[in-house]
Amino acid sequence: METVTFAPGGYRYVPGVFQYSAGVAALPGHEIVRVRFREPVPLEEGFNRIEAIVGAEGRPMTSFCACELRSPEPFSEAGFQAFNTAYVETLERWGVYRDGTNPVARSNVCPELHKPAGPSFHAFCFTVEAADAVPTFVVAGSGEAPEGKGNYEDHIVGRGDTSEAGLREKARFVLGEMERRMAALGFGWADTTAAQVYTVFDFHPFLADEIVSRGAARHGLTWHFNRPPVTGLDFEMDCRGLTVERVV
Repeated sequence: METVTFAPGGYRYVPGVFQYSAGVAALPGHEIVRVRFREPVPLEEGFNRIEAIVGAEGRPMTSFCACELRSPEPFSEAGFQAFNTAYVETLERWGVYRDGTNPVARSNVCPELHKPAGPSFHAFCFTVEAADAVPTFVVAGSGEAPEGKGNYEDHIVGRGDTSEAGLREKARFVLGEMERRMAALGFGWADTTAAQVYTVFDFHPFLADEIVSRGAARHGLTWHFNRPPVTGLDFEMDCRGLTVERVV
């Protein structure tokens, strides 16, 4: 799959679905910076804070290229559609979402404990100009179902099977999707600086032979005790290769 250049943002992306792209990479002369909030910030307030942070860097809002969201509970299929429709309204105002095309990568997961009151921002990324920057990228989160099929329910890998064998099958699909998205951007596990897993189930029985052996935990692996955003999904990952990350 070829990437598409989003010149106003200083990055290129792997086309995905209307609510997010499958991943982004900085264009030459740019790098991606990640900013994490100390605590989840409610969606509307988060958009305002992002505008302030990006503006303070002298960057246009089109430089917004990825985000990590937290929601209180997994959505139904219809609820997820409604949330995504509202979410892209701000991206459209920023000039990022255009004509049904969304270049912004995203993960949206649901903490099992310490839930936010509503959908919130955990982190976001934007591009900055950097003449001698090394290549940087962010791969969007994926659960164990292919995107763009009209619904998730009918396409979930090992639906309802959270046994060790079932979770292994789910993880293999998700790891393969991470690799597919990275390859489309021109990267692999050797280029990552961080990888994250989102599940409330024990994946340690296959951590070594399915995840570590691939190189997916070369800098460790961050496990978030979270569920994927849609009811029925049980295992999600995302990954990135960045040089600048900060907490605000």
